[in-house]
Amino acid sequence: MIKLKYGNTNTFFIHGLLLDTDFAGTLPAFYQVLKKNGLKVGDIRYVLATHYHPDHMGILGDLAEQGAKHLLMDVQKDSIHGADYIFEREGLPFVPLMESNATVISCAESRAFLAELGIAGEIISIPSHSRDSVALILDDGDCFVGDLEPFEYLEAYGENKQLENDWAQILSYHPKRIFFAHAPERNLKD
Repeated sequence: MIKLKYGNTNTFFIHGLLLDTDFAGTLPAFYQVLKKNGLKVGDIRYVLATHYHPDHMGILGDLAEQGAKHLLMDVQKDSIHGADYIFEREGLPFVPLMESNATVISCAESRAFLAELGIAGEIISIPSHSRDSVALILDDGDCFVGDLEPFEYLEAYGENKQLENDWAQILSYHPKRIFFAHAPERNLKD
């Protein structure tokens, strides 16, 4: 796993899978961080957004035009255009996403799909942040949760049962490290 930080969002490269991108307009900075890490766009087989907020999928369309495939979870299909108006309003260069060009799978299919990439793990739905949010949980104990609120915040969120359910589901996998999109990673004790 290689962490690629080139803007405000932590992105990760795992065996040909790019998890998240940053905002539209960050493609030149992305090229620089790829080069710094000895990677090129051609190394990216698939791009998965943890959710379709502007700071997680801004250059996904650009990368798809360059040959990376868009991996879209079925629980995300209705959300892929949620950021389009923001990019248009801000006058940012972006390539709109097309569901017809995406590889759409369900969370139940994710383990077999990831295995074909050489990744042992699965993708689960964690809708407390946004209904299209997903987490990538690897069998080695690494867990990538995007913008999910840290579990230490559960009490502050009071009756947010969905957040509790999301963390209960994640912790049932016994993760060793939690990677957030905008915060440092957390090591968990066994």
